[in-house]
This record gives sequence, C-alpha cells and structure tokens, in this order.
Amino acid sequence: MNSRLRVSGIHLLCSIFLGLVALSIVYLIWYPEPFAVAIGVGKIFLILLVVDVVIGPILTFVVYKNGKKSLIFDLVIIAFLQGAAFLYGFHSIAVGRPVWIVFNVDRFDLVQASELDTRFLSDASPEFRHLSWIGPRWVASKKPLDLQKRNQLIVESAVGGADLPQRPDLYIPLKEEAESIKLKARRLPELEQYNKSEVLQSEFKKWPQADAWLPLVAKARSMAVLLNKENGSVVTVVDLRPW
Repeated sequence: MNSRLRVSGIHLLCSIFLGLVALSIVYLIWYPEPFAVAIGVGKIFLILLVVDVVIGPILTFVVYKNGKKSLIFDLVIIAFLQGAAFLYGFHSIAVGRPVWIVFNVDRFDLVQASELDTRFLSDASPEFRHLSWIGPRWVASKKPLDLQKRNQLIVESAVGGADLPQRPDLYIPLKEEAESIKLKARRLPELEQYNKSEVLQSEFKKWPQADAWLPLVAKARSMAVLLNKENGSVVTVVDLRPW
C-alpha cells in the first residue's frame, strides 16, 4: 500500500505541476482578464484539469501493485491516455484563444482564432496576418468598396458564414476609425440600466480617463469597452453588462 500511495502521489504532484503550467499559459497569456470569462473557457479548462490532475493519479493508484507483470504496460497506457486527453483539451483551448477585438460599425467584437476566416489571410495587410498568442489585438473593420464583394459578404454572413469581424482582409488600423468611434460612443450613465451602481463606481474610479463606452460582443458574456471620447481611443475592457 505504501508503494502504491508513493507512486500515485508522485503522479499527482507531476500532474499538479503540469496543471499549474497550463493554468498560467491559459489565464495569463492566451486569455488575459477579462477575456477568459467573455469566451467561457473556464468549463473546458476545468475538464482539462479533472482529466490531468484527478483521473490519471487515481488510475495509477488502482492499477499499481508491486510485482505485477503488466505494471509497466499499464502505467504507460495511463500516461499515454492522460497525455492524449490533455493535449486534445489544450489544443482546443489554444485554437479558441481571442486574437482580435474588432470595431464593427457601432460595437466591438471579440474574435477567436477558430472563428477567423483564414481564406482571406493572404489578402490581409501584413500586420493583420499574424494571430496573436499573447492576448487579442485591437483593430477596426471596414466594408469593401466593391459592390460585388459587399454583396458576397452579405450573403455569406446571412447563411452563417464569415461577417466583417471574421474577415482579416477587411481590417484596418483602429486609429483610422477614431472619428467613427467618437460618433458611436455612448454615455457612461447608460450602463446604470444594466449594472449595480456600486460596481460601476468601482470601475469608473479605476479608469478616470474613461468618459464613454461601447459594447463588446463575445461568445459567453458580452462586456463593455471604456473609451476616451475626446480622442476616440480605447481605455480598457471591463466586465460590465452592456444590455
């Protein structure tokens, strides 16, 4: 029994270490606050941790027995299954990471790597071809001037295809849309309809330079982008309800 506990304990410690490394990568690099909540990566990551930290060491505890002929084989199979499950989950989280925050007419859209229409990457400006691994970058989108391309975009988006935010070939620097952002920016008091006053005051104190906002549309939870209306610049993203 002591040997079984020792081996499964070592397995548990190794799994915990791997889980902590994954936790750091996911929440500090790929999904910096508050984007993990906006996309809802927590559920997937929880499953990943359960498989990595819990199930693997339990299986080791169950199968381990001194002198067992198939012990090495059993442990190799457990390690393989645990590693395969971990890599599959980690890959799913990686391809779902947020890569762009796109100004889109009168709001911002949080675009994940898996949502981007890669058919148009080669047509995008060089600065928009690289998909970030260290949190999303800010950009704006603009409808194509060509009528045929505009109609094609309307048809594709209507049937569930790529819309403006998912088309990297239609990206432009965010600063080029500063005037549009100023025109579309909403007054901060509008957020009082959807959020508690104490929560709002706490956020506003953190960002005194913010005097306007626009919605951020995301997969799991929409949020608010705080703005400085004077120059049309982005201040930050906060976990406040936009509607």
